[in-house]
Amino acid sequence: MAAQSRDMSQDIQKVILTQEQIQGIVGRLGSEISRDYAGKNPLIVTVLRGAFVFTADLLRSITVPCEVDFMAVSSYGNGVKSSGVVRIVKDLDTKLEGRHVLIAEDILDSGLTLSYLMKMLGARGAADVKVATFAVKDIPGKAPAVHPDYVGTHVPNEFIVGYGLDYAEHYRNLPYVGVLKHEVYS
Repeated sequence: MAAQSRDMSQDIQKVILTQEQIQGIVGRLGSEISRDYAGKNPLIVTVLRGAFVFTADLLRSITVPCEVDFMAVSSYGNGVKSSGVVRIVKDLDTKLEGRHVLIAEDILDSGLTLSYLMKMLGARGAADVKVATFAVKDIPGKAPAVHPDYVGTHVPNEFIVGYGLDYAEHYRNLPYVGVLKHEVYS
């Protein structure tokens, strides 16, 4: 694997979001969420693994009381495209009845997995279920199945990594978001 023995930045074709831009995006989202959830003590549901970096920064940007729990789902199998079949790998520990739930997602492309999660969490008795996504992937001719309530930014329809986003569990720790060179994953 290219990322194991050398500087990972060599695998990046171009940086599309710098660390400073990311901080600005997350700060803006935190302000919006703090305003909208004043007095509600929302439960921030982090979709692992990709969203953990975004969620950690987002929590530090939210100024109202909130709680956090974690969920891990799988819908990709061995490929780079969603299979559409969602499997819960780690479920929530928190009861949802009457809670205001905000799902923190790293990137929204098809929205199929997120749509499934929203319905499932709503069926568990949540007062409401909303979505905050760090990025929406702009795929020409395709609208995602979910319209998030909070959108950090839009990114091109390219294979991006960094800031929690991975390829084969590598590159999550890059402090920026960049386009992965095609030869790395082809």
